Amino acid sequence: MWKVALITASNSASRGEKEDDSGPVIQELIQRELSCEVMGYRVLPDCIETLKENMIELIDRHKADLLITIGGTSVSPEDVTPEATRQVIDRAIPGMAEEMRRKALELTRYAMLTRALCGTRGNALIINLPGTAQAAKYCLESVMDQLDNALLILHGKKREVLNLGGESE
Repeated sequence: MWKVALITASNSASRGEKEDDSGPVIQELIQRELSCEVMGYRVLPDCIETLKENMIELIDRHKADLLITIGGTSVSPEDVTPEATRQVIDRAIPGMAEEMRRKALELTRYAMLTRALCGTRGNALIINLPGTAQAAKYCLESVMDQLDNALLILHGKKREVLNLGGESE
């Protein structure tokens, strides 16, 4: 069973001015689709240092296998989740972020404005999702079929084999 942590990056939700409606949607989806325990869920301000410190704590100290961030990925000057993520990850996984954008572009041209990243820190996977519940859910669904495989590979439990027939060995 994978250990999952969620962070919603939102100035207004962290101040209690609005409710975080995206976090619960993503929590429900991930628990339904992946054999996991959500071991942490935090609503934080859009602040690089705060986000970075919490990401590192959840992965390094609390041993999250999967860290999903929600929000803070647009081009707004206060949206800084990708910058925080870039400082935390060891390696980027551009294909996952590209697939989320590709699928979201089928629904809206605004998807090209997301700066979401995906990457690894040690043997943990980090995925940035957009802030609205519908967009976050749609983006996560677009890569959901690869989460278990990615986590198994990161933990050395499965070899990654490219098979052009579409199935991994």
